[in-house]
Amino acid sequence: MNALSAPHLAALASGAADSDPQETAEWREAFAALVAANGPARARWMLDELARLARDQRIGWAPELCTPYVNTIAVDQQPAFPGDLAIEERLASLMRWNALAMVVRANHSYGELGGHIASYASAADLFETGFNHFFHAKDASHGGDLVFFQPHSAPGVYARAFLEGRLSEDDLSHYRQELTAPAFTKGEGARGLSSYPHPYLMPDFWQFPTGSMGIGPISSIYHARFMRYLTHRNLLDCGARKVWGVFGDGEMDEPESMSALTLAAREKLDNLVWVVNCNLQRLDGPVRGNGRIIDELEKLFAGAGWNVIKLVWGSDWDGLFARDTTGALARAFANTVDGQMQTFAAKDGRFNRDTFFGQNEELARLAQGMTDEQIDRLKRGGHDLVKIHAAYAAAAAHQGQPTVILAHTKKGYGMGAGQGKMTTHSHKKFESADLIGFRNRFNLPLTDEQATSLAFYKPADDSVEMQYLKQHRQALGGAMPRRETVCDVVPKPDLAAYAKFAIEADGKDMSTTMAFVRMLGNLLKDRQIGPRVVPIVADEARTFGMANLFKQVGIYSSVGQRYAPEDIDTILSYREATDGQILEEGISEAGAIASWTAAATSYSVHGLAMLPFYIYYSMFGFQRVGDAIWAAADQRSRGFLLGATSGRTTLGGEGLQHQDGTSHLVAATIPNCKAYDPAFAGEMAVIIDAGIREMMVEQQDVFYYVTLMNENYAQPSLPAEVHGDVLRGCYRFGQFPADAKATQVTLMGSGAILTEVIKAAELLAAEGIAVEVISVTSWSELARDGAECEEAGLRGETSRTPFIAQQLAHGAGPVIAATDYVRAVPESVRPYLPQGRRYLTLGTDGFGRSDTRAALRDFFGVDAASIAEAARHVATQSRP
Repeated sequence: MNALSAPHLAALASGAADSDPQETAEWREAFAALVAANGPARARWMLDELARLARDQRIGWAPELCTPYVNTIAVDQQPAFPGDLAIEERLASLMRWNALAMVVRANHSYGELGGHIASYASAADLFETGFNHFFHAKDASHGGDLVFFQPHSAPGVYARAFLEGRLSEDDLSHYRQELTAPAFTKGEGARGLSSYPHPYLMPDFWQFPTGSMGIGPISSIYHARFMRYLTHRNLLDCGARKVWGVFGDGEMDEPESMSALTLAAREKLDNLVWVVNCNLQRLDGPVRGNGRIIDELEKLFAGAGWNVIKLVWGSDWDGLFARDTTGALARAFANTVDGQMQTFAAKDGRFNRDTFFGQNEELARLAQGMTDEQIDRLKRGGHDLVKIHAAYAAAAAHQGQPTVILAHTKKGYGMGAGQGKMTTHSHKKFESADLIGFRNRFNLPLTDEQATSLAFYKPADDSVEMQYLKQHRQALGGAMPRRETVCDVVPKPDLAAYAKFAIEADGKDMSTTMAFVRMLGNLLKDRQIGPRVVPIVADEARTFGMANLFKQVGIYSSVGQRYAPEDIDTILSYREATDGQILEEGISEAGAIASWTAAATSYSVHGLAMLPFYIYYSMFGFQRVGDAIWAAADQRSRGFLLGATSGRTTLGGEGLQHQDGTSHLVAATIPNCKAYDPAFAGEMAVIIDAGIREMMVEQQDVFYYVTLMNENYAQPSLPAEVHGDVLRGCYRFGQFPADAKATQVTLMGSGAILTEVIKAAELLAAEGIAVEVISVTSWSELARDGAECEEAGLRGETSRTPFIAQQLAHGAGPVIAATDYVRAVPESVRPYLPQGRRYLTLGTDGFGRSDTRAALRDFFGVDAASIAEAARHVATQSRP
């Protein structure tokens, strides 16, 4: 046990003057007696009572959220270490070596490949303790933990997979060489290893992408909450499972890392444990050079309601703390900022003796009897397996709160000249002396030649180390990370069963948003697919007409509804329930997309296919959380994103960035995203139906982005013979006049502007110009089809005419395309049009404006009059 109590350490660290030491001693003795006689629970009650009294007296005091710079778990609270410490240290050293060799070999051969060594060097022991004792894989008795790995530490995970026999030496030799690896070039042999955790590139290995900083932290929170959602809805018991996240201290500066902390605390997600690797360094220098990031994060997490465990110093420090009867260490740490702590990491024992322990006589006495080498070897908490295990065990057992472990480490730990340097993050090359020094530092069983040649090392299968590694992973369900995709097929209801009103609309007025919500309500009633549907909305359910679903399926709340809502007497009253189905995430698009991703990957994470529908204002999708959507694509998500009030002229009155003119442009860049801009309810119904089939029945790794409008207009019925064309990207809507023998102009339109295109066709027909109207449901699908046809021709394969060209082959004359998006969207199909057809695109380039729909469409030149005028112009120019 430390010689001084935590309160005493805090007082000493603060340096505050004591005006009455005798009275202070009496209070201290009284409190100590209370703890000894009645235990911690009574002591906590008394402290709460004193805090209440202080508030009543308006003393203006609140407890410090920051504790002394020492371990939260005292020595006498540590559980016995359950493993063989020597073997685990040897295994961790082997992981470090193979990870280092992997990166350095790649950069010796190809200097441009990059890679990271220092991050894993700091996190290796954090990872290994989890692998050996806590990270449970999925097996017959356990659903499996979810682990989010610090992305720059991916080489260390590969190094462990190598020892486990999951990756070969050839695989490691093709780190960051995915295109030149034999598995890609020849379809056999070694596979290339992706730079960071990428499920799309290594679909049987990585579960979660974390390479875009901040995405991993927020995703882990919403996955933990989604597991509670599944449990409370009696779909899957996730009670024994944990979500672990190993993240970096620099990563905590990302807004996504911090944005959902209060949700985790509010939901009491004690199935969530974060390990923040506080090596005090970002890419260029200290995280908080003039402060202490561990103290800052402790305040932040404690204030948000998390359980905080500080893992600062290793076991070698225990003796020093025990001998420190005056609190000299606590005072010294309180006055040492991270920039100086980084210098201590980079320097040797002699420097630390002179600079740290030489600050005063009290510290110097503590270091007496220690050699410079012993001082140099004093471990920070994140490098001590015993301390790490104690912190993990406490976190796993804690109830009622999420837990964060703030683990103090050295970036580039053990890298000799690279340890703790400003340049550590970019350190990728080692001289022979450095490699031999690394070998000696970790007592690796390598000859000088093996070390300098960067030979990978794997002990014999019957060695003590390999037997230990395999036994511990077998006890925890097998190897990790591991991605699985086996899940049951969920039957799809017939289209007519839930969307007959849309495909046989017969001219009824409605918006496509209204039609979607009606379809969603019908899907929720289906016995088989209904329970798998996850409606998600940020904070706009009433805006989108979803209030009727409140009573039908309820809004998920982990505590139910503890109040009588103001509108309880109305038909559409607000209803929360523990088995509620709607996830209403508040004003947080980042949270809502993280929630959608958790549901959209449930088929692989939980073996339970779910069908999420996230509806939101379209400008808050790809424009605002596009990076999170890319991460969802990496995870091979399956689900629907519904961009409502889409287009730059649909949402009248908002203006500038609040009107979406680009989401379809960005959506087209994501390979497994199928983006559609339907104008009519029938088109939208056919698209939704196809998506359900692809994702739930055929189990294809795609997701759909479908834009919706809030504008009411007459909805035509959709003939069955064009359903296939709708999915391919366009269909021939009609000719104006209907009996025209020759088409002189073709008008193409999508989404909100198709109705303007039809009006323009009617204007032109009245003037004697024959017009064919083509409804474009997906510009990106048409462009992809055209690119595939072109690529096939370049490969010498049988040429195929692009679908858009096939559709346009029925007409003649110029083609005018109009959309509610920037012109680059319809421009994407230009290369695939029939030869000799003039092509003019109309769009809404520029900033949005606040006004009526009519004024906006006139301003951008996409209203019926502008489209008709453009058609007259090009038709005149096209005449012989």
